[in-house]
Amino acid sequence: MAAILDVILVILNIITWIIIIQAILSWLITFNVISLSNPTVRSIWSGLERMTEPVYRPIRNLLPPMQGLDLTPLIVLLIIFFVRQLIARYAYGLVPF
Repeated sequence: MAAILDVILVILNIITWIIIIQAILSWLITFNVISLSNPTVRSIWSGLERMTEPVYRPIRNLLPPMQGLDLTPLIVLLIIFFVRQLIARYAYGLVPF
C-alpha cells in the first residue's frame, strides 16, 4: 500500500511542476519575453497545454468567467496540496510542518 501511495505522491509532484512551468511560460508569452512564433516554444507550449487541459477543464466549467484572470492552476495546486496532506497525515501518520 505504501508503494502505491509513494507513486501517487510522485505523480502529484510531477503535475505540480508541470503547472508551475506552464504558468511561468504563460507569463513569459504574455509579456512578450518569448514568442509562440518560435517552433520550440510553440511545441513546448502545446505539449503543456495537452497535459494540463484535461485537469483544468472540469474546474473551468465550475468557475465563473473572471475577465482574463485564470485561477484554475491555483485551484488545482490547492487540491494537490490537500491530497498530499491527506496522504501524509492519514496514510503515513505524519503531521505536516
